Amino acid sequence: MRITKLELGNFKRFSELTIEGIPSTSKLVLLIGSNGSGKSSIFDAFDFVRRRVTVDKEFVLINDIDIDEYHKKNNQEPKVNLVFTDGTQIGTGKNDAPGSRFGITEKFIGRSSIRIVPRIKNVGNIDAPVSNADAPASFIDVDERFNNDVTSYIQMIDNALREPVFSGRSADTLKIFQDFIRPLNNSLLNIFGGDEITTIQIAEYQNANAQTNPKLIFKKGNSKINYDLLSHGEKQVVILLLNFIVRKEQYKDAIIYIDEMDCHLNTSLQSRLLKEIVDTWIPEDAQLWTASHALGFIDFARSAENASIIDLDLLNFDIPQVITPEPKENLEVYDLAVPKETLQNILQGYKLVVVENQNDKHYNLALNGKGYFFLPAKDSREVFLTIKADQTKLGIRDRDYFRDDEIVSIRGKYPNLRILHYYAFENYIYHPDNIAELGWAGFDKQIYIQDITNQKNQKLHRILLSIATSRQTYVEFKDAIKNDEKAEPILQALESDEFETFYPFFSMKTYYSRIYIQPILNKYTISDLVKTNWFRNRIVELLK
Repeated sequence: MRITKLELGNFKRFSELTIEGIPSTSKLVLLIGSNGSGKSSIFDAFDFVRRRVTVDKEFVLINDIDIDEYHKKNNQEPKVNLVFTDGTQIGTGKNDAPGSRFGITEKFIGRSSIRIVPRIKNVGNIDAPVSNADAPASFIDVDERFNNDVTSYIQMIDNALREPVFSGRSADTLKIFQDFIRPLNNSLLNIFGGDEITTIQIAEYQNANAQTNPKLIFKKGNSKINYDLLSHGEKQVVILLLNFIVRKEQYKDAIIYIDEMDCHLNTSLQSRLLKEIVDTWIPEDAQLWTASHALGFIDFARSAENASIIDLDLLNFDIPQVITPEPKENLEVYDLAVPKETLQNILQGYKLVVVENQNDKHYNLALNGKGYFFLPAKDSREVFLTIKADQTKLGIRDRDYFRDDEIVSIRGKYPNLRILHYYAFENYIYHPDNIAELGWAGFDKQIYIQDITNQKNQKLHRILLSIATSRQTYVEFKDAIKNDEKAEPILQALESDEFETFYPFFSMKTYYSRIYIQPILNKYTISDLVKTNWFRNRIVELLK
Protein backbone atom coordinates (compact mmCIF):
# COMPACT_ATOMS: atom_id res chain seq x y z
CA MET A 1 0.00 0.00 0.00
CA ARG A 2 1.50 3.30 -1.12
CA ILE A 3 0.10 6.80 -1.45
CA THR A 4 0.39 8.60 -4.78
CA LYS A 5 -1.73 11.67 -4.00
CA LEU A 6 -2.81 13.62 -0.91
CA GLU A 7 -5.39 16.44 -0.71
CA LEU A 8 -6.01 18.63 2.32
CA GLY A 9 -8.67 21.33 2.62
CA ASN A 10 -9.26 23.64 5.59
CA PHE A 11 -7.05 21.32 7.59
CA LYS A 12 -5.02 22.93 10.35
CA ARG A 13 -2.88 25.59 8.62
CA PHE A 14 -3.68 24.61 5.01
CA SER A 15 -6.58 26.13 3.08
CA GLU A 16 -5.96 23.81 0.13
CA LEU A 17 -2.91 21.61 -0.37
CA THR A 18 -2.39 18.92 -3.01
CA ILE A 19 0.66 16.65 -3.12
CA GLU A 20 0.57 14.63 -6.31
CA GLY A 21 2.80 12.75 -8.72
CA ILE A 22 4.37 10.53 -6.05
CA PRO A 23 5.76 7.54 -8.00
CA SER A 24 4.38 4.14 -7.09
CA THR A 25 8.00 3.06 -6.56
CA SER A 26 8.45 5.51 -3.66
CA LYS A 27 9.08 3.38 -0.60
CA LEU A 28 10.19 6.55 1.19
CA VAL A 29 8.56 10.00 1.09
CA LEU A 30 10.66 12.63 2.87
CA LEU A 31 8.96 15.90 3.86
CA ILE A 32 11.34 18.83 4.16
CA GLY A 33 10.75 22.45 5.10
CA SER A 34 11.57 24.97 7.83
CA ASN A 35 9.95 24.88 11.27
CA GLY A 36 6.24 25.64 10.98
CA SER A 37 6.05 24.70 7.29
CA GLY A 38 3.37 22.08 7.90
CA LYS A 39 5.36 18.84 7.84
CA SER A 40 3.78 17.51 11.03
CA SER A 41 0.36 18.63 9.79
CA ILE A 42 0.64 15.97 7.07
CA PHE A 43 1.09 13.35 9.79
CA ASP A 44 -1.87 14.83 11.69
CA ALA A 45 -3.88 14.30 8.51
CA PHE A 46 -2.87 10.64 8.41
CA ASP A 47 -3.81 10.32 12.08
CA PHE A 48 -7.10 12.11 11.41
CA VAL A 49 -7.91 9.54 8.73
CA ARG A 50 -6.80 6.65 10.92
CA ARG A 51 -9.18 7.63 13.71
CA ARG A 52 -12.23 8.76 11.75
CA VAL A 53 -12.55 6.73 8.56
CA THR A 54 -15.24 4.05 8.39
CA VAL A 55 -16.20 1.69 5.60
CA ASP A 56 -19.55 2.22 3.85
CA LYS A 57 -20.15 -0.29 1.04
CA GLU A 58 -18.89 1.23 -2.21
CA PHE A 59 -16.61 3.97 -0.90
CA VAL A 60 -14.91 5.16 2.21
CA LEU A 61 -15.79 8.32 4.08
CA ILE A 62 -14.94 10.11 7.26
CA ASN A 63 -17.59 10.28 9.95
CA ASP A 64 -19.22 13.68 10.31
CA ILE A 65 -19.04 13.51 14.08
CA ASP A 66 -16.14 14.31 16.38
CA ILE A 67 -14.42 16.92 14.17
CA ASP A 68 -12.62 18.91 16.83
CA GLU A 69 -11.34 22.47 16.57
CA TYR A 70 -7.74 21.25 16.47
CA HIS A 71 -8.16 20.15 12.85
CA LYS A 72 -10.28 23.00 11.46
CA LYS A 73 -9.13 26.14 9.64
CA ASN A 74 -11.41 29.20 9.69
CA ASN A 75 -14.01 27.06 11.45
CA GLN A 76 -14.72 25.14 8.21
CA GLU A 77 -15.05 21.40 7.91
CA PRO A 78 -11.65 19.81 7.16
CA LYS A 79 -11.05 17.65 4.10
CA VAL A 80 -8.51 14.85 3.82
CA ASN A 81 -8.39 12.67 0.70
CA LEU A 82 -5.82 10.01 -0.18
CA VAL A 83 -5.22 8.06 -3.39
CA PHE A 84 -3.26 4.78 -3.41
CA THR A 85 -1.30 2.96 -6.10
CA ASP A 86 -4.08 0.39 -6.62
CA GLY A 87 -6.68 3.11 -7.27
CA THR A 88 -8.24 2.95 -3.82
CA GLN A 89 -9.33 6.33 -2.45
CA ILE A 90 -10.32 7.26 1.07
CA GLY A 91 -11.39 10.61 2.42
CA THR A 92 -14.15 13.01 3.32
CA GLY A 93 -15.83 13.23 -0.10
CA LYS A 94 -18.75 10.91 -0.80
CA ASN A 95 -18.00 10.86 -4.53
CA ASP A 96 -14.77 8.92 -4.17
CA ALA A 97 -14.13 6.10 -6.61
CA PRO A 98 -15.38 2.64 -5.63
CA GLY A 99 -12.93 0.00 -4.56
CA SER A 100 -12.42 0.48 -0.85
CA ARG A 101 -10.40 -1.96 1.19
CA PHE A 102 -11.92 -2.96 4.50
CA GLY A 103 -9.70 -2.11 7.41
CA ILE A 104 -7.40 0.10 5.37
CA THR A 105 -7.04 2.66 8.14
CA GLU A 106 -5.80 0.02 10.53
CA LYS A 107 -2.67 0.03 8.39
CA PHE A 108 -1.87 3.68 9.15
CA ILE A 109 0.80 3.54 11.85
CA GLY A 110 2.39 6.74 13.10
CA ARG A 111 4.92 7.83 15.67
CA SER A 112 5.35 11.36 16.96
CA SER A 113 8.70 13.06 17.45
CA ILE A 114 8.24 12.88 21.24
CA ARG A 115 9.12 9.23 21.78
CA ILE A 116 12.37 9.07 23.77
CA VAL A 117 11.73 6.98 26.90
CA PRO A 118 14.50 7.85 29.37
CA ARG A 119 13.90 4.82 31.61
CA ILE A 120 12.11 1.53 30.99
CA LYS A 121 9.14 1.18 33.33
CA ASN A 122 7.24 -1.86 34.55
CA VAL A 123 4.02 -0.82 32.79
CA GLY A 124 4.26 -2.84 29.58
CA ASN A 125 1.18 -4.33 27.93
CA ILE A 126 1.97 -7.20 25.56
CA ASP A 127 -1.49 -7.10 23.97
CA ALA A 128 -1.36 -3.44 22.94
CA PRO A 129 1.16 -3.76 20.05
CA VAL A 130 -1.03 -6.28 18.23
CA SER A 131 -3.77 -3.70 17.48
CA ASN A 132 -1.78 -0.47 17.81
CA ALA A 133 -4.01 0.25 20.81
CA ASP A 134 -1.14 1.98 22.61
CA ALA A 135 -0.89 4.84 20.10
CA PRO A 136 -0.95 8.25 21.82
CA ALA A 137 -4.28 10.08 21.96
CA SER A 138 -2.96 12.82 19.66
CA PHE A 139 0.00 13.14 17.34
CA ILE A 140 1.35 15.95 19.53
CA ASP A 141 1.34 13.74 22.65
CA VAL A 142 4.22 11.71 24.04
CA ASP A 143 4.60 8.31 22.38
CA GLU A 144 5.56 5.83 25.11
CA ARG A 145 5.03 2.60 23.18
CA PHE A 146 8.62 1.59 23.83
CA ASN A 147 7.65 0.20 27.24
CA ASN A 148 5.19 -2.15 25.54
CA ASP A 149 7.77 -3.00 22.88
CA VAL A 150 10.29 -4.00 25.56
CA THR A 151 7.73 -6.12 27.39
CA SER A 152 6.67 -7.81 24.13
CA TYR A 153 10.29 -8.36 23.05
CA ILE A 154 11.15 -10.09 26.32
CA GLN A 155 7.90 -12.09 26.26
CA MET A 156 8.55 -13.29 22.69
CA ILE A 157 11.99 -14.59 23.61
CA ASP A 158 10.69 -16.17 26.84
CA ASN A 159 7.87 -17.93 25.00
CA ALA A 160 10.26 -19.23 22.34
CA LEU A 161 12.53 -20.61 25.07
CA ARG A 162 9.85 -22.13 27.34
CA GLU A 163 7.17 -23.45 24.98
CA PRO A 164 9.20 -26.46 23.73
CA VAL A 165 9.82 -27.63 27.32
CA PHE A 166 6.19 -28.67 27.75
CA SER A 167 6.37 -30.70 24.55
CA GLY A 168 9.54 -32.50 25.54
CA ARG A 169 11.58 -30.67 22.91
CA SER A 170 14.69 -28.54 23.04
CA ALA A 171 14.37 -24.84 22.32
CA ASP A 172 15.80 -23.81 18.95
CA THR A 173 18.23 -21.24 20.31
CA LEU A 174 19.77 -20.58 16.90
CA LYS A 175 16.37 -19.59 15.49
CA ILE A 176 15.69 -17.40 18.53
CA PHE A 177 19.03 -15.69 17.95
CA GLN A 178 18.28 -15.23 14.25
CA ASP A 179 14.76 -13.89 14.89
CA PHE A 180 15.35 -11.54 17.81
CA ILE A 181 19.03 -10.93 18.60
CA ARG A 182 20.99 -10.84 15.35
CA PRO A 183 18.63 -8.47 13.45
CA LEU A 184 18.88 -5.87 16.21
CA ASN A 185 22.65 -6.18 16.56
CA ASN A 186 23.25 -6.13 12.80
CA SER A 187 21.24 -2.94 12.44
CA LEU A 188 23.09 -1.32 15.34
CA LEU A 189 26.38 -2.07 13.57
CA ASN A 190 25.09 -0.78 10.23
CA ILE A 191 23.92 2.48 11.78
CA PHE A 192 26.65 3.27 14.30
CA GLY A 193 29.52 1.72 12.35
CA GLY A 194 32.51 0.18 14.07
CA ASP A 195 32.47 -3.45 15.13
CA GLU A 196 31.13 -5.64 17.93
CA ILE A 197 33.75 -4.20 20.29
CA THR A 198 33.17 -0.50 19.68
CA THR A 199 29.39 -0.46 19.04
CA ILE A 200 26.57 -1.27 21.45
CA GLN A 201 25.13 -4.77 21.07
CA ILE A 202 22.19 -6.30 22.91
CA ALA A 203 23.68 -8.71 25.46
CA GLU A 204 20.89 -9.80 27.80
CA TYR A 205 17.57 -8.84 29.35
CA GLN A 206 15.98 -9.08 32.78
CA ASN A 207 12.31 -9.69 33.46
CA ALA A 208 10.37 -7.33 35.66
CA ASN A 209 9.24 -8.29 39.14
CA ALA A 210 7.37 -6.54 41.93
CA GLN A 211 10.43 -4.51 42.90
CA THR A 212 12.25 -3.85 39.61
CA ASN A 213 11.54 -2.73 36.08
CA PRO A 214 12.43 -4.87 33.07
CA LYS A 215 15.92 -4.26 31.71
CA LEU A 216 17.66 -4.39 28.36
CA ILE A 217 21.41 -4.75 28.87
CA PHE A 218 23.83 -3.80 26.11
CA LYS A 219 27.55 -4.42 25.84
CA LYS A 220 30.28 -2.25 24.39
CA GLY A 221 33.66 -3.91 24.57
CA ASN A 222 33.99 -5.34 28.08
CA SER A 223 31.39 -2.99 29.56
CA LYS A 224 27.72 -3.76 30.10
CA ILE A 225 25.29 -0.84 29.94
CA ASN A 226 21.65 -0.72 31.01
CA TYR A 227 19.37 0.91 28.42
CA ASP A 228 18.63 3.67 30.94
CA LEU A 229 22.27 4.79 30.75
CA LEU A 230 22.59 4.93 26.97
CA SER A 231 23.00 8.28 25.22
CA HIS A 232 19.92 9.95 23.72
CA GLY A 233 21.14 9.09 20.22
CA GLU A 234 21.61 5.43 21.11
CA LYS A 235 18.18 5.34 22.76
CA GLN A 236 16.60 6.89 19.68
CA VAL A 237 17.98 4.12 17.47
CA VAL A 238 17.12 1.29 19.89
CA ILE A 239 13.54 2.58 20.28
CA LEU A 240 12.97 2.66 16.53
CA LEU A 241 14.57 -0.71 15.82
CA LEU A 242 12.81 -2.58 18.62
CA ASN A 243 9.50 -1.20 17.41
CA PHE A 244 10.11 -2.66 13.95
CA ILE A 245 11.14 -6.04 15.39
CA VAL A 246 8.13 -6.37 17.70
CA ARG A 247 5.53 -5.04 15.27
CA LYS A 248 6.90 -6.33 11.98
CA GLU A 249 3.60 -8.02 11.07
CA GLN A 250 1.74 -4.73 11.51
CA TYR A 251 4.06 -2.91 9.16
CA LYS A 252 3.26 -5.15 6.19
CA ASP A 253 1.18 -3.35 3.53
CA ALA A 254 1.10 -0.25 5.75
CA ILE A 255 1.55 3.51 5.59
CA ILE A 256 4.16 4.25 8.24
CA TYR A 257 4.73 7.84 9.32
CA ILE A 258 7.43 8.79 11.81
CA ASP A 259 8.27 12.38 12.68
CA GLU A 260 11.91 13.50 13.05
CA MET A 261 13.75 10.19 13.27
CA ASP A 262 17.05 12.09 13.17
CA CYS A 263 16.80 13.59 16.67
CA HIS A 264 20.16 13.53 18.54
CA LEU A 265 22.06 11.98 15.60
CA ASN A 266 25.05 13.40 13.75
CA THR A 267 24.99 13.75 9.96
CA SER A 268 26.67 10.44 9.08
CA LEU A 269 24.40 8.52 11.46
CA GLN A 270 21.32 10.23 10.01
CA SER A 271 21.98 8.86 6.55
CA ARG A 272 22.85 5.37 7.79
CA LEU A 273 19.78 5.23 10.06
CA LEU A 274 17.39 6.12 7.24
CA LYS A 275 19.07 3.72 4.82
CA GLU A 276 18.89 0.86 7.33
CA ILE A 277 15.22 1.44 8.11
CA VAL A 278 14.18 1.82 4.46
CA ASP A 279 16.26 -1.08 3.15
CA THR A 280 15.87 -3.53 6.06
CA TRP A 281 12.75 -2.75 8.07
CA ILE A 282 10.16 -1.21 5.75
CA PRO A 283 8.40 -4.07 3.90
CA GLU A 284 8.37 -3.90 0.10
CA ASP A 285 4.58 -3.44 0.07
CA ALA A 286 4.68 -0.55 2.58
CA GLN A 287 5.60 3.14 2.45
CA LEU A 288 7.44 5.28 4.98
CA TRP A 289 6.71 9.00 5.37
CA THR A 290 9.08 10.97 7.55
CA ALA A 291 9.94 14.64 8.09
CA SER A 292 13.34 16.15 8.69
CA HIS A 293 15.64 19.16 8.36
CA ALA A 294 18.65 16.86 8.55
CA LEU A 295 21.37 16.91 5.91
CA GLY A 296 21.91 13.14 6.16
CA PHE A 297 18.22 12.38 5.52
CA ILE A 298 18.03 14.78 2.57
CA ASP A 299 21.22 13.36 1.07
CA PHE A 300 19.97 9.77 1.32
CA ALA A 301 16.54 10.57 -0.12
CA ARG A 302 18.07 12.50 -3.03
CA SER A 303 20.32 9.59 -4.00
CA ALA A 304 17.87 6.71 -3.38
CA GLU A 305 15.90 5.60 -6.44
CA ASN A 306 12.94 4.50 -4.31
CA ALA A 307 12.57 7.84 -2.47
CA SER A 308 10.71 11.11 -3.12
CA ILE A 309 11.34 14.52 -1.53
CA ILE A 310 8.41 16.89 -0.91
CA ASP A 311 9.48 20.47 -0.15
CA LEU A 312 6.94 22.39 1.97
CA ASP A 313 9.20 25.37 2.63
CA LEU A 314 7.85 28.94 2.28
CA LEU A 315 4.32 28.03 1.21
CA ASN A 316 1.46 30.49 1.48
CA PHE A 317 -1.04 28.48 3.53
CA ASP A 318 -3.98 30.72 2.57
CA ILE A 319 -4.02 29.99 -1.17
CA PRO A 320 -4.23 26.68 -3.09
CA GLN A 321 -0.89 24.90 -3.40
CA VAL A 322 0.01 21.96 -5.66
CA ILE A 323 3.33 20.21 -4.95
CA THR A 324 5.13 17.42 -6.76
CA PRO A 325 8.33 15.57 -5.74
CA GLU A 326 11.58 17.48 -6.21
CA PRO A 327 13.72 16.44 -9.23
CA LYS A 328 16.67 14.28 -8.21
CA GLU A 329 19.14 16.68 -9.82
CA ASN A 330 17.88 19.63 -7.76
CA LEU A 331 20.63 20.62 -5.34
CA GLU A 332 18.44 23.32 -3.77
CA VAL A 333 16.97 20.74 -1.38
CA TYR A 334 20.23 20.95 0.59
CA ASP A 335 19.62 24.64 1.37
CA LEU A 336 17.28 23.73 4.20
CA ALA A 337 19.98 21.78 6.03
CA VAL A 338 22.91 24.02 5.06
CA PRO A 339 21.86 27.50 3.89
CA LYS A 340 23.86 28.93 1.00
CA GLU A 341 25.19 31.81 3.09
CA THR A 342 26.42 29.38 5.76
CA LEU A 343 28.05 27.17 3.16
CA GLN A 344 29.64 30.21 1.52
CA ASN A 345 31.12 31.31 4.86
CA ILE A 346 32.47 27.82 5.57
CA LEU A 347 33.93 27.41 2.09
CA GLN A 348 35.14 30.97 1.58
CA GLY A 349 38.40 30.87 -0.32
CA TYR A 350 37.89 27.30 -1.54
CA LYS A 351 37.35 26.19 -5.12
CA LEU A 352 34.51 23.64 -5.26
CA VAL A 353 35.20 20.45 -7.20
CA VAL A 354 32.59 17.75 -7.95
CA VAL A 355 33.93 14.19 -8.20
CA GLU A 356 32.23 10.93 -9.11
CA ASN A 357 31.71 7.67 -7.21
CA GLN A 358 31.59 9.35 -3.79
CA ASN A 359 35.38 9.77 -3.77
CA ASP A 360 35.12 13.28 -2.33
CA LYS A 361 36.37 12.23 1.11
CA HIS A 362 39.57 10.82 -0.41
CA TYR A 363 40.27 13.93 -2.46
CA ASN A 364 39.55 16.18 0.54
CA LEU A 365 41.98 14.16 2.63
CA ALA A 366 44.67 14.34 -0.06
CA LEU A 367 44.39 18.06 -0.82
CA ASN A 368 43.63 19.38 2.65
CA GLY A 369 44.91 22.96 2.83
CA LYS A 370 45.41 23.30 -0.93
CA GLY A 371 42.37 25.56 -1.50
CA TYR A 372 39.99 22.96 -2.92
CA PHE A 373 36.85 21.42 -1.43
CA PHE A 374 35.47 18.28 -3.08
CA LEU A 375 31.77 17.46 -3.36
CA PRO A 376 30.26 14.02 -4.12
CA ALA A 377 28.40 13.00 -7.26
CA LYS A 378 26.79 9.62 -7.94
CA ASP A 379 28.43 9.11 -11.32
CA SER A 380 30.17 10.84 -14.23
CA ARG A 381 26.88 12.07 -15.69
CA GLU A 382 26.01 13.87 -12.44
CA VAL A 383 29.46 15.49 -12.48
CA PHE A 384 28.80 16.71 -16.02
CA LEU A 385 25.31 18.05 -15.27
CA THR A 386 26.58 19.87 -12.18
CA ILE A 387 29.45 21.69 -13.85
CA LYS A 388 27.31 22.46 -16.90
CA ALA A 389 24.68 24.13 -14.69
CA ASP A 390 27.21 25.93 -12.45
CA GLN A 391 30.38 27.06 -14.18
CA THR A 392 31.89 28.30 -10.90
CA LYS A 393 32.50 24.67 -9.96
CA LEU A 394 35.13 22.32 -11.34
CA GLY A 395 34.47 18.67 -12.05
CA ILE A 396 36.68 15.59 -12.22
CA ARG A 397 35.55 12.51 -14.09
CA ASP A 398 37.27 9.25 -14.96
CA ARG A 399 39.10 8.97 -18.26
CA ASP A 400 37.52 5.67 -19.18
CA TYR A 401 38.14 5.16 -22.94
CA PHE A 402 38.69 8.74 -24.14
CA ARG A 403 41.50 9.42 -26.61
CA ASP A 404 43.96 12.25 -25.93
CA ASP A 405 42.54 14.41 -28.74
CA GLU A 406 39.00 13.87 -27.43
CA ILE A 407 40.04 15.08 -23.99
CA VAL A 408 41.44 18.25 -25.57
CA SER A 409 38.18 18.73 -27.49
CA ILE A 410 36.02 18.23 -24.38
CA ARG A 411 38.16 20.63 -22.35
CA GLY A 412 37.72 23.23 -25.09
CA LYS A 413 33.94 22.98 -24.86
CA TYR A 414 33.73 22.55 -21.07
CA PRO A 415 36.70 24.38 -19.52
CA ASN A 416 35.60 23.60 -15.95
CA LEU A 417 35.61 19.81 -16.51
CA ARG A 418 38.77 17.84 -15.81
CA ILE A 419 39.34 14.30 -17.09
CA LEU A 420 41.82 12.04 -15.30
CA HIS A 421 44.94 11.09 -17.24
CA TYR A 422 44.56 7.48 -16.10
CA TYR A 423 41.47 5.32 -16.52
CA ALA A 424 40.01 5.93 -13.04
CA PHE A 425 40.73 6.96 -9.45
CA GLU A 426 41.93 3.44 -8.62
CA ASN A 427 44.67 3.70 -11.27
CA TYR A 428 46.17 6.56 -9.29
CA ILE A 429 46.15 5.02 -5.82
CA TYR A 430 47.48 1.67 -7.14
CA HIS A 431 50.06 3.23 -9.46
CA PRO A 432 53.52 1.68 -8.80
CA ASP A 433 55.08 5.11 -8.17
CA ASN A 434 52.41 5.90 -5.59
CA ILE A 435 52.94 2.65 -3.68
CA ALA A 436 56.72 2.97 -3.93
CA GLU A 437 56.59 6.33 -2.15
CA LEU A 438 55.18 4.64 0.96
CA GLY A 439 58.49 2.81 1.46
CA TRP A 440 57.08 -0.69 1.87
CA ALA A 441 60.09 -2.99 2.23
CA GLY A 442 58.20 -5.90 0.69
CA PHE A 443 57.30 -4.02 -2.47
CA ASP A 444 59.20 -4.69 -5.71
CA LYS A 445 58.15 -2.08 -8.26
CA GLN A 446 59.35 -3.95 -11.36
CA ILE A 447 57.65 -7.20 -10.36
CA TYR A 448 54.45 -5.26 -9.67
CA ILE A 449 54.56 -3.57 -13.10
CA GLN A 450 55.18 -6.91 -14.79
CA ASP A 451 52.25 -8.43 -12.88
CA ILE A 452 49.89 -5.65 -14.05
CA THR A 453 51.16 -6.14 -17.61
CA ASN A 454 50.51 -9.88 -17.40
CA GLN A 455 47.01 -9.29 -16.06
CA LYS A 456 46.35 -6.89 -18.93
CA ASN A 457 47.50 -9.37 -21.54
CA GLN A 458 45.50 -12.24 -20.04
CA LYS A 459 42.30 -10.19 -20.20
CA LEU A 460 43.08 -8.20 -23.34
CA HIS A 461 40.36 -9.85 -25.43
CA ARG A 462 37.68 -8.99 -22.85
CA ILE A 463 38.97 -5.42 -22.57
CA LEU A 464 38.96 -4.83 -26.32
CA LEU A 465 35.41 -6.15 -26.63
CA SER A 466 34.19 -3.70 -23.96
CA ILE A 467 35.62 -0.54 -25.53
CA ALA A 468 33.05 0.06 -28.26
CA THR A 469 30.12 -0.52 -25.92
CA SER A 470 31.57 1.74 -23.26
CA ARG A 471 32.24 4.59 -25.68
CA GLN A 472 28.62 4.55 -26.81
CA THR A 473 27.57 5.67 -23.32
CA TYR A 474 29.40 9.00 -23.54
CA VAL A 475 26.30 10.68 -24.99
CA GLU A 476 26.92 14.01 -23.24
CA PHE A 477 30.10 14.41 -25.32
CA LYS A 478 28.75 13.33 -28.71
CA ASP A 479 29.56 16.77 -30.14
CA ALA A 480 33.14 16.66 -28.82
CA ILE A 481 34.28 13.13 -29.78
CA LYS A 482 34.71 11.65 -33.23
CA ASN A 483 33.22 8.19 -33.34
CA ASP A 484 34.08 7.80 -37.02
CA GLU A 485 37.70 7.37 -35.99
CA LYS A 486 36.54 4.74 -33.50
CA ALA A 487 39.05 3.60 -30.90
CA GLU A 488 42.05 2.47 -32.92
CA PRO A 489 44.60 4.53 -30.89
CA ILE A 490 43.20 3.00 -27.67
CA LEU A 491 43.43 -0.52 -29.09
CA GLN A 492 47.04 0.05 -30.11
CA ALA A 493 47.90 1.45 -26.68
CA LEU A 494 46.40 -1.56 -24.89
CA GLU A 495 48.31 -3.98 -27.13
CA SER A 496 51.58 -2.36 -26.07
CA ASP A 497 53.54 -3.66 -23.07
CA GLU A 498 55.01 -0.22 -22.40
CA PHE A 499 53.49 0.54 -18.99
CA GLU A 500 52.71 4.25 -19.38
CA THR A 501 51.29 3.58 -22.84
CA PHE A 502 48.62 1.03 -21.87
CA TYR A 503 48.04 1.99 -18.21
CA PRO A 504 45.87 5.09 -18.97
CA PHE A 505 43.30 2.73 -20.59
CA PHE A 506 43.57 -0.24 -18.22
CA SER A 507 40.94 -0.36 -15.46
CA MET A 508 42.67 -1.41 -12.25
CA LYS A 509 39.27 -1.64 -10.59
CA THR A 510 37.79 -4.02 -13.16
CA TYR A 511 40.65 -6.05 -14.58
CA TYR A 512 43.34 -6.21 -11.92
CA SER A 513 42.39 -9.06 -9.63
CA ARG A 514 41.44 -8.36 -6.04
CA ILE A 515 43.81 -11.17 -5.04
CA TYR A 516 46.75 -8.99 -6.06
CA ILE A 517 45.33 -5.79 -4.57
CA GLN A 518 44.61 -7.35 -1.17
CA PRO A 519 48.23 -7.43 0.08
CA ILE A 520 48.39 -3.68 -0.53
CA LEU A 521 45.14 -3.11 1.34
CA ASN A 522 46.33 -5.34 4.18
CA LYS A 523 49.30 -3.03 4.56
CA TYR A 524 47.74 0.36 3.78
CA THR A 525 44.34 2.02 3.89
CA ILE A 526 42.94 4.14 1.07
CA SER A 527 43.66 7.13 3.32
CA ASP A 528 47.36 6.18 3.29
CA LEU A 529 47.34 5.81 -0.49
CA VAL A 530 45.93 9.31 -1.14
CA LYS A 531 48.25 11.13 1.27
CA THR A 532 51.36 10.67 -0.87
CA ASN A 533 53.06 13.57 -2.61
CA TRP A 534 52.80 11.64 -5.87
CA PHE A 535 48.99 11.43 -5.70
CA ARG A 536 48.57 14.99 -4.42
CA ASN A 537 50.78 16.49 -7.13
CA ARG A 538 48.98 14.66 -9.93
CA ILE A 539 45.59 15.96 -8.82
CA VAL A 540 46.79 19.52 -8.21
CA GLU A 541 48.38 19.50 -11.67
CA LEU A 542 45.08 18.30 -13.16
CA LEU A 543 43.08 21.08 -11.46
CA LYS A 544 45.34 23.99 -12.41
